Amino acid sequence: MELTERKKKILRAIVDCYIQTAEPVGSKAIAAMPGMDVSSATVRNEMADLTELGYLEQPHTSSGRIPSPAGYRLYVDELMEGYRLSTDEAANLTQAMELKLQQFDQAMSQVGKLISQLTNLPAYAVAGRSGSEPVVRKFELLDGGAGSFILVLLTSDDAVSNKLIKLPLKLEEQDLRLLSSVLNAGLSGLTEAQIGPEVLDRVAGAAGAAAGLVPIVVDFTLETLRARRQGAVYLTGQTRLLGQPEYQDVEKAREVLSTLDEEMIANLPAPTDGPVQILVGPENIARELKDTSVVMTRFDIGDGMQGMIGVVGPQRMDYAQVTARLSYFAESLGRMFGKNELPSPSPEGQRE
Repeated sequence: MELTERKKKILRAIVDCYIQTAEPVGSKAIAAMPGMDVSSATVRNEMADLTELGYLEQPHTSSGRIPSPAGYRLYVDELMEGYRLSTDEAANLTQAMELKLQQFDQAMSQVGKLISQLTNLPAYAVAGRSGSEPVVRKFELLDGGAGSFILVLLTSDDAVSNKLIKLPLKLEEQDLRLLSSVLNAGLSGLTEAQIGPEVLDRVAGAAGAAAGLVPIVVDFTLETLRARRQGAVYLTGQTRLLGQPEYQDVEKAREVLSTLDEEMIANLPAPTDGPVQILVGPENIARELKDTSVVMTRFDIGDGMQGMIGVVGPQRMDYAQVTARLSYFAESLGRMFGKNELPSPSPEGQRE
């Protein structure tokens, strides 16, 4: 069965309508839209064909149709009209960023909050330094008092991480000094992949009375290097899903919210076919997210600092608007931290 231009036009209208109403769409509503110029009977026949082709679904309790994951995918790939931010909308985004994103180390935690507020969806930001794998640069051990010490780890990307470690046994000050020397001699310059069992055994063998602390230090080191390689993840606004009609079912909401965490975000694929990537429904990596969609875009602020920003929401989201807002944010981050200037608001308008 051929997917004609009329079928595509009707499918686009159904997706646009369903995004706005969250209600199954009937043939009369589509036929009454401006520029449709077809009867409701014709629309009904085309909707039946689109259902047979797998682009629409029919809920049991309604005579209307809703888009299927395949329908959303075709919409995103071919049918979605571009969304242009209005002058006021762009100005508001710019003002929010100017006020809140003054320093990059604070920016990422704020970016997610801003995007979540403006889209009313869970949002995330991932930031890290591209290029070579992070390596251990230096360890320092500081007295933490009360039978403990603070392990300080400096990595090659100039990040400082620390951990308070309780001493499981009584150690003298010279034991900790020896441990510090052994760690710096045995682990400095190594990547996560290079710190294996043989390295651990060698370091523990040279640590003397502090050998029992080496596995704790190595575990923390590997965890830190892994996090630095993946980039810091900031996730916010998960409970905003509860305001969407699709998640009024408590069990369905619980399944999604229990899966939506920093680890899941860190494992999302980066955009490969362009600056923006959209994962529709079943295309997501986690089974629990099969009814959600993810829209993400990359940013690059220079000096090797790159990352992603994105939102997670129901398949029934305004992809064009979300894409436009994320693209604006990504461009603004690059300009703010790379050239210290923000993009000018676009001409007044909505969809191109």
